[in-house]
Amino acid sequence: MKTIYKRRRLLSEDTNSKTVKGQKLGFLTGILYLAPGSLSGVNLCPLAEKAGCLNPCLYEAGRAAFTPSIPIARINKTKYYLENKAAFFHNLVMDIELLIAHAEKKGLIPLVRLNGTSDIRWENEYFDHIFSNGKTRSVNIFQVFPDIQFYDYTKISNRKNIPQNYDLTFSYSGRAAFKPFLDQAMAAGMRIAAVFHDKNNIPDKFMGRKVLPGDNSDIRHTEKKNSIVALYAKGPAKKDFSGFVVDNRPVIYLKAA
Repeated sequence: MKTIYKRRRLLSEDTNSKTVKGQKLGFLTGILYLAPGSLSGVNLCPLAEKAGCLNPCLYEAGRAAFTPSIPIARINKTKYYLENKAAFFHNLVMDIELLIAHAEKKGLIPLVRLNGTSDIRWENEYFDHIFSNGKTRSVNIFQVFPDIQFYDYTKISNRKNIPQNYDLTFSYSGRAAFKPFLDQAMAAGMRIAAVFHDKNNIPDKFMGRKVLPGDNSDIRHTEKKNSIVALYAKGPAKKDFSGFVVDNRPVIYLKAA
């Protein structure tokens, strides 16, 4: 007997300012926002503690900071993912199909970001999917949509077997406990996103690599590897001086009295 799933929307389409800017570059972005860290009861950001990124997390920035229903909805989505993966992936497939249809109608290219506020190894998440030929196979989401570009930010530097249609940008932290992971990402030539306190004082080079502007859009997959993508602090990150955010504020020397 065919399983009947209750329809639930999982992807948000261009609901933040950076992804909206991507439309000018020809892209329509769908993002899955889950509850970061252990807010759902299960840790979906395994390196958040070492990186020190949970407190300044963008989970509390933007609309989510002023709309109490948004964090609740993200926790509910996370519990849905954890407790009923068959239904979750069935709905995710439908959402991506809907995103593709919307993008086609607008003359845009669809992009999918699954870790909007989480850090899950989606390449290792398999589920049973019925293909158009009627055959069922255990696949990951990238195999269901081989012609769609997926991308994410991650703090996990040793992810393996990354599909060709899945682009990863490593997320910087300057905390000492996180240095081995940063070193591994640097050695692998990963593109690295770094958050800076002062958007008017971002250097041309950081850690010996060319710095690219990162807040003009969220379109990362077209940018060069071995580069630094500069983002500026937003929300709680503006008050973070733990090492996760790069303190690039200019030094002001006071004249002696």
